[in-house]
Amino acid sequence: MSEEKNNNWWQKGVEVFLRLSAWIAIPVVIGAFLGKWLDKKFNTEPWLFLVSIGLMFFLSMFGLIKETVKEFKTLDKKENKDERS
Repeated sequence: MSEEKNNNWWQKGVEVFLRLSAWIAIPVVIGAFLGKWLDKKFNTEPWLFLVSIGLMFFLSMFGLIKETVKEFKTLDKKENKDERS
């Protein structure tokens, strides 16, 4: 069991990195495509593009903060559990 734990020490870090990276990339890409589409549809170039990118930026920040707080709570629980052992 401990050998398996030693071999997979990096997996949790990579998982957190990928989740946080997704919160950065995915909303911005969606905002870019949505903004371009809305600008073409309503002929408002570049205003709806900028608004959609701005809104997705705030959504991205909210998601990053939420995930970070969740990870800190997980680490705190694990640290408290280790201290009791």
